Amino acid sequence: MLDLGATAKAYAADLIAARLARQLRGGFLVNLGGDIAVSGLLPVGGWDIGVEDEHGVVRQVVVSTGQAVATSSTHHRTWTSDGEKRHQIVDPRTGCTASVAWAQVTCAGVSAVEANAASTAAIVLGPEAPKWLAGQGIPDRLDSEIGRSVVTPGWPSRERQAA
Repeated sequence: MLDLGATAKAYAADLIAARLARQLRGGFLVNLGGDIAVSGLLPVGGWDIGVEDEHGVVRQVVVSTGQAVATSSTHHRTWTSDGEKRHQIVDPRTGCTASVAWAQVTCAGVSAVEANAASTAAIVLGPEAPKWLAGQGIPDRLDSEIGRSVVTPGWPSRERQAA
């Protein structure tokens, strides 16, 4: 069985944001479970978007000036099978749950679908993800299991707490 839930969520966020901008005046930020699309007029200074950890604690606030943002996590939608913790992201090379090098990955993109695909691919790629994302020109933040963060070019490195 193939579950397109993550991609469908990102696609729906993109569609809703675009439709709102076509039909209404103003600016719009649509967040469907961590897949964020923006459209229309930007607020002064852009949209503040909090990057939360698995406990809901904001680790960083980034500003979107029109970019979509998506986060993929190995800490949500989990279960135990044969005594081993599993999560919803499958490595297509093995057909098994992807190894956990990153607790979560947050990417920026021109659409929520693009950002979501990149963040999911980064989970699957594991330790190779930063190099691959940088090579693709995708700004992102990768958070390890022990709370260490790695960012690629274009992602703001300065930590800022939510207001």
